[in-house]
Amino acid sequence: MVKTMTAALMIPHFGYCDEIDLTNLVHLRKQLKDLAKSRGINFSYMPIFIKAASLALTQFPILNAHVDDKVENLIYKGSHNIGIAVDTPNGLLVPNIKNVQLKSCFDIATELSALQERAGRNQLTPTDLKDGTFSLSNIGSIGGTYAKPVILPPTVAIGALGKIQVLPRFGDHDQVVKCHLMQISWSADHRVIDGATMARFSNLWKSYLENPSMMLLDMK
Repeated sequence: MVKTMTAALMIPHFGYCDEIDLTNLVHLRKQLKDLAKSRGINFSYMPIFIKAASLALTQFPILNAHVDDKVENLIYKGSHNIGIAVDTPNGLLVPNIKNVQLKSCFDIATELSALQERAGRNQLTPTDLKDGTFSLSNIGSIGGTYAKPVILPPTVAIGALGKIQVLPRFGDHDQVVKCHLMQISWSADHRVIDGATMARFSNLWKSYLENPSMMLLDMK
């Protein structure tokens, strides 16, 4: 971690934040929880966040790339190996789920549970930790809303998920409605990624989460 964070200090980070209305997703998860439980799966929101990120990366492949130390080569990665920051007995580690683009949300939930169990027992393998291409950090599981996540070189972007809060917002007809809201904080490597690209990626990822049925149109 010391070497990784030292290398990360050389990256010119820029941040982008937004608010996401997860009300529709909250209702969908309630419908799926019992089905997932019957399959022995603890179905959290995280597998959906991960799958939505993979679908958005398909449209913005530059965010699923590696850059070398001298910023002379940018390597686009075909596999979406999405890392998840986890708190372990040995500190923060970022194992990744391989080939998310080929997996269902249930597949991702199963692998995520297995990674978290191995992390809790301090049994993550080198394979679990290598070849990540993009990362998400769920700070909301601890209680935060915003963060400034640190990019893990050689990747070029990372997102931090805030806690889901029930808050009032104005509806289409100026009525006050109850919404389930989450803040997302992105960091990207400004040597490679411009703000408009990060914003467009975030908007697409957000649209999948706010309207989960849209994910069906892009799933293979």
